[in-house]
Amino acid sequence: MQVAVTGLLCTAVNGAASINIEADTIRELLRKLVERYPKFEPLLDAGVAVVINGEIFRDNWSEPIPAGAEVVLMPRIQGG
Repeated sequence: MQVAVTGLLCTAVNGAASINIEADTIRELLRKLVERYPKFEPLLDAGVAVVINGEIFRDNWSEPIPAGAEVVLMPRIQGG
């Protein structure tokens, strides 16, 4: 699947605006990202939101990713 990467997260994936990676769940997607791009791990620890077909997931990493879904990774915006 094609995964769009936004903001500061692009720096961790060698400046790419999107990457191709296969995963069935958000957890698997994030694990594979860290394996492929070790610089992604500190950004993941700082907080990442995963958007699947327009719905934002911040903590439910067991969420399945449907086939053909539009997936976007973005830095988590801290509230105050």
